[in-house]
Amino acid sequence: MTVEEELRAVFVRHEPLTPPTGPLRAAIDRLVRRRRRRRRIRAGATALAVLAVLGLAAPQVVDPPGERAVPGVPGGEPGARSGALNVLLVGVDGSARLADSVLLVHVPADRGRPYLVSLPRDLEVPIPGRGTGKLNSAFASGTGDGRPDLARGYELTSRTVADLTGVRPDAGAVLTYPVLRELTDLLGGVEVCLPRRVESAHTSRVFRAGCQRLDGAASVDLLRQRRGLPDGGLDRDRNAQIFAAGLVRQAGEQGVLGDPVRLSRLAATVGPKMVVAGGGRSLLDLLRVVPELKSLDPVGLNLPVDAPATGDWRIRTDPAVTPQFLAALREDRLDRWVAAHPDRVTRMR
Repeated sequence: MTVEEELRAVFVRHEPLTPPTGPLRAAIDRLVRRRRRRRRIRAGATALAVLAVLGLAAPQVVDPPGERAVPGVPGGEPGARSGALNVLLVGVDGSARLADSVLLVHVPADRGRPYLVSLPRDLEVPIPGRGTGKLNSAFASGTGDGRPDLARGYELTSRTVADLTGVRPDAGAVLTYPVLRELTDLLGGVEVCLPRRVESAHTSRVFRAGCQRLDGAASVDLLRQRRGLPDGGLDRDRNAQIFAAGLVRQAGEQGVLGDPVRLSRLAATVGPKMVVAGGGRSLLDLLRVVPELKSLDPVGLNLPVDAPATGDWRIRTDPAVTPQFLAALREDRLDRWVAAHPDRVTRMR
């Protein structure tokens, strides 16, 4: 027998021991799909990092709950959209229980300027299935007992905000301070222009009135402050808008929003700490509107409310002004409402 014949005989004997290629090929295909999915998730995380720069920063991202009509609101049926986009950002406290801040980012259909609409945490609202309570308690009610479920907390908050405003968020994020701190430092800090002096009740740090550049730790410290401010939580909401505007300017001045390399670096750092949920409108679809914006200078607005009575925790909407404001929000004409109410705009610089 020749060497060639011996080799053939060996191959024939061992051929039954060779594993079938089908399962191996299937395993390789699954690995490729997982890698592609991770790239999509990372891209989605970057998308919301850019979108969240309009409001703060997002380590946990959730798409809106299923299509549902907004009761009693004309045009509130599923699919009735004007071309405007609304992103709900919920900032939670250190225990991830109560919502420190609730911010609706409204991007108009004409892609003029984004609007940052702050909803007071102490606003008295009906919470679906829970009765009446503070807006910030909707998040706590949704998370449930035991380990907080941020997605469920967001969902109940989103339903509460939709019933309150008549606007169903297209996407949203749960905000925590650690990623905000890191994102701020990645951008080299942010300049804020405060209308008044703020002293931290947590660190005794003093933020002077006027413009100053803050790193991540100082930014988080500022955003936690409400005690000692004339309007308490309402002033904190305004400071958050000022910070958001500065963050957007910083990202724009550095060319981050149009630089794939910088965005990739953000994704590599922030992306793994973010959880992107599927379903609903794609966050990548929302990202595509960023280059369409005529201005990255956002307009800061607070939901019109009445001052609470002495000793009363409850904040209620202003019956004379709030209906007009919410109608303008739903009908995508906040530009005209702002022109008629310039005193309601938060001064960003």
